Formats: sequence, structure tokens, C-alpha cells
Amino acid sequence: MFITKKHLPRRTFLKSAAATVSLPLLEAMIPAGTALAQTAANVGPRMGFFYFPHGAVMDNWTPDTVGSEFELKSILQPLEQHKHQMTIVSNLENKRAYGPVHAITPGTWLTGEAPRISHEPFGGITIDQMAAQHIGQNTPLPSIEVATETSGAAGSCDRAYGCSYAGTISFRTPTTPLPMENNPRKLFQTLFGVGDNEAERERLASQTSSILDLMLEESNQLARQLGAADRVVLGDYLESVREIERRVQKTAEHDLSHMELPEAPQGIPGSFDDHINLQMDLILLAYQGNITRIASMMLAAEVSNQTYNHVGVSDAFHPLSHHQNDANKMGRLLRIQEYHSRVFARFVDKLAVMQDGDNGSMLDNSIILYGSNMSNSNAHDHYPLPSVILGKGGGTIKGGQHIMAEERTPVSNLMLTILDRIGLHKESLGDSTGRFEEV
Repeated sequence: MFITKKHLPRRTFLKSAAATVSLPLLEAMIPAGTALAQTAANVGPRMGFFYFPHGAVMDNWTPDTVGSEFELKSILQPLEQHKHQMTIVSNLENKRAYGPVHAITPGTWLTGEAPRISHEPFGGITIDQMAAQHIGQNTPLPSIEVATETSGAAGSCDRAYGCSYAGTISFRTPTTPLPMENNPRKLFQTLFGVGDNEAERERLASQTSSILDLMLEESNQLARQLGAADRVVLGDYLESVREIERRVQKTAEHDLSHMELPEAPQGIPGSFDDHINLQMDLILLAYQGNITRIASMMLAAEVSNQTYNHVGVSDAFHPLSHHQNDANKMGRLLRIQEYHSRVFARFVDKLAVMQDGDNGSMLDNSIILYGSNMSNSNAHDHYPLPSVILGKGGGTIKGGQHIMAEERTPVSNLMLTILDRIGLHKESLGDSTGRFEEV
């Protein structure tokens, strides 16, 4: 419990004429004699939905044993130190994803609803957006949607269904797919509101190297009102903002968009490894500053032709996923999948060391779903799906277990259970048949 004589409003910001910086939870925001759990600061867990395309080599994903005494296979091995925070659920299927393969796979992951045959999207509301309505209304942004690529190659669109379902995992309404932001500079500006338009941003860029410089005096004044512990928290957070801003600006300085290079928009790093890690760091910053509690991310596009030379794989991702059970190709595909898990594990590592008031770490108070809506990429099937939850949702999730569901259990059962754990109770979701009480 934090005890203070007076407190700041939880939604305190540093502001300038062109930018706003939301603040992390400080002791000074907790009313005297009040536990964090009894304040408006405790409005539900942070949630994340991290999607990787083209499934997984399931023999290297699914543990051999059920219960708490399970050994992690190679794809999930990077998350070993968080095993006590993991809930692996096996034997899940998404019947709603069967159809034109890649074209409807991402958009049906979080809905449990079958899309209509139409060029105008019509599916279901995704659970991240249900959560945004339920616990995301007290933050500046109810949710953020992030990616590394805007779209995949041929095959991500379908003559009957169009292109809407392949480019996003998030639908605000059945007819409103949300775009996934792949440009770190634009994402940074979304989080901190730097300038109202391009002309304003250009003018500000010529005047100062940092949005924090625009509000230096205000941040100094705030620091003088805080205790020693809060000053450390504030200083660390603002330093994180400045460091990520530096990385975003450095990317812009080395941008190659002035050359005749297709699909190289300003602000996107030339290195995929830099790009994906920067996007995840921006999500962490959004969590830490309570800018949003809900984030969705596509680690790569459906039908991605991204290459992974930085891990020794020069093949394009999607063609390699059609491995035809060739051991050499499957080995290279596995290397990509293990790399994605290492990047994700880096994100989880940082969540685990971020304190969240008096309630433990941010990971303790998060529900992060990591998985795919495809299983064997060579077969284009949707059973059994790779699915794992990280975090204990503020004590609502047991963690540290591998659950083997009945064969072909709807993945909607897991989605319905996740909504239960944030206090959003629905009778059913899509084709759900029940809940996982043991989660």
C-alpha cells in the first residue's frame, strides 16, 4: 500500500502546444490510505494479442506432457524463464478460418465468426476491441494496432472475400477492420500527438530535437512535487521516451525513400530486426505510460515475403512455409519461428521487470496471447493451433501449466475465457462450446 498526503490525478500529462506525454503510475497518484487495487488506476490488466503468420512446426511447439511438469520445445524455449507465467492450450481449432486460405486467416483469429462472402468486410468484433470497450475507455487510446508490414504478397486477397481480413487481426465492428500501423514514426506520433499535421511536424522538427524539450520546464516542475521514488520512476520513463524517440529520428535520418525503392516509406528501419523490436518497444512505452492497455500486433504479414538473413535464412517466409515436408526447408522455417519467439521473449522480459504499482510487475498484471490462426503451413490447416498466454492477469490466471483440451475444441472457448478474466462475461462467442475453468 502507498500512503501519501495528497495525490495527483491518474490522468496527469505533460503537455506542450504540440505534444502530450502520458505518465506512468506514481505513488503520488494513490490517495492517502488507499491500496492501488481500490483506485481508478486498477482498471483491468494490460492485454496483448501477438499474431505470427503461417502457423508453427507443431512438433516443436507442443509440450509432450500435460500439467505443470512440462518441458518447452524449441519454439517456446526463449520463454523458459517465464514458464510459471505461461498457459499453453493445445488441441484448439478455428473452423471459421477454413476457406480461401490466407485471405481470411488473420481476421478470423479473434472473432469466432465466419466472414461473409463480400468485398465489403463483414465478420465479427474481435475480442481486443471488446476489451477496449470494457477496460480501454480510461486511457488516451483505447487500443493500438501494430505491424511490421502493411500487406502480404499475392494470395492475401480473394476474389470472393476481398482483402480486408488478411491485413488485420482487429475489427472494431463487423464492418470496420482496423489498420495495423507499421511505421514507427507514425506510431510514435500517435502515442504522443506530435503536431496536428505534416506542416506542424516539420516546423516543430526544425525547432527542437525532442518532444520532451518542448515540455522541459513542466516536467521539472512536476519532479519538484514528487518524492524520491517517484522522481526515479518519472526519470526512467522519460528517458525511455527519449531513447525511443532518438531511434525513430535516427531511422528517419537514414531513410532511403528519396530513392527509387518500392514500398520503403519514411520512418521504417532498413533492418527487419530493428523494425520489429522498435515496434514492440513502442507498445511497452504505451503500456508504461498508460497511453493504452490493449495492443494487437502482427509480427509479419500474412503471405509475407520477408527474408530473415539476420538469422541465416535467405528464403522468403511464405514460399518457405510451403516446405512439402522437406527436412531442410522445415529446419529453416523453424529458425524463423524460433526467432519470432526470441523477439517476443525480449518483450516479455521487459514486461517482467516493469513494476506496476504495489501489485507486482506488469507481466503479473497482463494477459498476452501469442499464437497463430494456422497450424501446419504446408497443409494450410487450422488445427491444432499454436496458442499460449503469458501473464497472470492480476491473479485471474493460474499460469505454469499446459492444458490439453479435447480434440478440435473451438479456439473461441479460449477467447471467451480471456474475456471472463477481465470481467467481461458473455454467454458465448462465435462457435464457442464452453470455457476453460482451469486457466
